Amino acid sequence: MAANQLPLTPRLDFPVTYLRPSRGWLALDMRELWTYRELIYFMVWRDIKVRYKQTALGVTWAVIQPLLTVLIFTLVFEKLLHVQSNGVPYPLFAYSAILPWQLFQGALQRSSMSVVSNANLLTKVYFPRLIIPISAVLASVVDFAIQFVVLLGMMLAYGVMPQWTILWLPLLMALALLTALAVGLWLSALNVQYRDVSHIIPVLIQIWMYASPVVYPIESIPAKWRPLVGLNPMSGVIQGFRWALLGKNPPDVLFIVSVAIVLVLLVTGLIYFKHMERTFADTI
Repeated sequence: MAANQLPLTPRLDFPVTYLRPSRGWLALDMRELWTYRELIYFMVWRDIKVRYKQTALGVTWAVIQPLLTVLIFTLVFEKLLHVQSNGVPYPLFAYSAILPWQLFQGALQRSSMSVVSNANLLTKVYFPRLIIPISAVLASVVDFAIQFVVLLGMMLAYGVMPQWTILWLPLLMALALLTALAVGLWLSALNVQYRDVSHIIPVLIQIWMYASPVVYPIESIPAKWRPLVGLNPMSGVIQGFRWALLGKNPPDVLFIVSVAIVLVLLVTGLIYFKHMERTFADTI
C-alpha cells in the first residue's frame, strides 16, 4: 500500500440501530414494551429479591403489617368509636379493605420512587422508560397474594364462605394496580424534577387512606357527599372488594365514576411521563 493511500472504509455487515428521542406528547409504542417483556420480568424479580434480602422474617412482613393494622383499627374504631361494619365481623370488614389498600399503597410508593432509584440504569443503557414504573407496580402482587391467603383463613375462621362474586377479584385487583400506576406515572416524573415529591408521598397516602372507606362503611357518608366519593378511585375498588369477598353492598354508579377517573389519570399520566422522559437522563 502506498504511503499516501488511505484504507478503504470497512463494510458493515450487521444492522445499525439509531436511537432518537420520541416526538409528540404521546409516543407510546406498545410493540416496544412487548419486545422488552423479559426485562420487565427481571426487574420485577429484582425488586422482590431486594425487598426481602437480608431480612430476619422475610415475606412474613407481608403478613405482620396488615394484621397489626387490623388489630389497631379494631381496637380504635370498633371498640372505642363503635363504627358499624354492615353485619360483618369488624376484623374481616377491615381486612377486606386493607387488602386492596396495601396493594395500592405498596405499588404507588414503589412506582413513585422508581425512576430516581434506577438513575444508574437511565444514564447507561437504553430501554423504554415506562418499564420502570410498570415493573415497580407489578412487584406488589407478591405481597398481595400472601395477604390474600391470610384473608381466606380469616373468612373460614369466621364462617364466611366465598361466593361467586369472588370471580370479579382479578378485575378489581387490576383496577387497583392501574390506579397506582396512573398516579405513580405523575409522581415519578415529577420526582425527577422536584425531589420534594418524595416527602409529600407518605403524607398523601395517609390522607388518601382516611378519605377512602377503609375503616368505615361507605354508607356512613352523608348522602350529599356521596357524589364526591366517586372522585376517589380507591373508593370504588374497596367497595368492589368487599362485595366480591363478603357479598355485601354491590357497587353502584359511583364505581363507574371511579373507573372513569382511573382512565383519565392513566391517559394523562402516560402523556406527561412520555413527554418528560426525554429529559430524565440529563436531570437525574
